[in-house]
Amino acid sequence: MSWIEALILGILQGLTEYLPVSSSGHLAIGSALFGIEGEENLTFTIVVHVATVLSTLVILWKEIDWIFRGLFKWQLNEETKYILNIVVSMIPIGIVGVFFKDYVEEIFDSGLLIVGCMLLLTAVLLTFSYYAKPRQKERISMRDAFIIGLAQACAVMPGLSRSGSTIATGLILGNKKETLAQFSFLMVIPPILGEALLDGMKIIKDASAVSAGISTASLAVGFLAAFVSGCIACKWMINIVKKGKLIWFGVYCAIVGIITIVTSLLS
Repeated sequence: MSWIEALILGILQGLTEYLPVSSSGHLAIGSALFGIEGEENLTFTIVVHVATVLSTLVILWKEIDWIFRGLFKWQLNEETKYILNIVVSMIPIGIVGVFFKDYVEEIFDSGLLIVGCMLLLTAVLLTFSYYAKPRQKERISMRDAFIIGLAQACAVMPGLSRSGSTIATGLILGNKKETLAQFSFLMVIPPILGEALLDGMKIIKDASAVSAGISTASLAVGFLAAFVSGCIACKWMINIVKKGKLIWFGVYCAIVGIITIVTSLLS
């Protein structure tokens, strides 16, 4: 992987991690275009995912600081309830990671057809959430946190946007736009770090995989690109959700999904 390819893929990851258009789907498409696969792709994916987690910590630092300050008061307050909701939301993705990880990896290796189909499903979810007008709830309940977590677990499918699925599900359940994007971005931090740790251990066990065609410079470029673009996209996405403009991302996903399916069938 050249540093230019790393730069493009890093920017792509940083932007699409937060915009509801599927980072996994776009990384799969980008990697296919550049001919990047195997351990080289896995190593790079881990690095850019960690970079986007750090961008979340930077942009939402005030909210994270508020949560931990309240948590260490050792009482059942709003901050503690928020943490409990995040923990509850992690249960479905935890089950998928423990029991179905190998199956998910097989799906990722099955080509771009599944990516195109899942992008179309993302478009349907975003469109449905745009036109749904449920009663607005004051705060995210534990039940809603679990259902949003189910949406996150389904979004392990390549091409099905995690942020799009969780935000769309939360909107359909009637949660306020102002709190939903923040919750959606915070709830993904533990699963991404956990997955990165497991995959990192897998690579370290195979010493040859560490140097599998990707240089330290390319990894550094990809990391910085994903971090900077992630900061921009995270802040931008919070404002977009507040304004309720997700329908345009649905249109985009539909177009890219159709192009991807047609290209896959013709190749």
